[in-house]
Amino acid sequence: MSNTDSFIDEVTEEVRRDRLFGLMRRYGWIGILLVVLIVGGTAWREYSRAQAESRAQAFGDAIMRALDEAEPQARIAALGAVAAPGPEGEAILNLLIASEQGSAGEGAAAAERLGAVSGNTEVPAIYRQIAQFKALARADSGMDATARRAGFEALAVPGEPLNLLAQEQLALLDIEAGDTAAATERLRAIAADSAATTGLRRRAQQVIVALGGTLDEG
Repeated sequence: MSNTDSFIDEVTEEVRRDRLFGLMRRYGWIGILLVVLIVGGTAWREYSRAQAESRAQAFGDAIMRALDEAEPQARIAALGAVAAPGPEGEAILNLLIASEQGSAGEGAAAAERLGAVSGNTEVPAIYRQIAQFKALARADSGMDATARRAGFEALAVPGEPLNLLAQEQLALLDIEAGDTAAATERLRAIAADSAATTGLRRRAQQVIVALGGTLDEG
């Protein structure tokens, strides 16, 4: 019986081996293809990452060279000639150009460019918010105090990155409107906020003192 069992086991193992080889001959190419795809995908990701890093480096270098120009008009022209790598890079470039246009006295052009960035839904929200903030903060924005207040209030949302800076601008609008009590209260809140930068906290404290207030609420 043992010899018979051994023979049966050998035959069964041989059948399994033949079946396995048959399956490998029939479907083995799938495994090979998967290996090729995995290896190729990894290589492509590494290549793409290196290319993206190279483009970002070239973009940053081109911006630095443009900003090294001595005159605002020359910087504007140089920045305008820089090729932006995608919508995000284009938003950064437009923010820089708008800043230079403002320095060159081209307020209308700067406001138009900032408006284009703030209305571009293809770029991250932070860039749109920065563009909106810079447009609202411009003295030559052409907007009245009511429109500017509404714009800053939309940015002064707790937890949003420009919240405190927008609160500062709202305090300045309060001062323009003659409401120094509201301005002082808003500035005290800014100065007490742990998220406020040292510069922002110092500015808030200086304005409070200039308004005749004290740094202590009591």
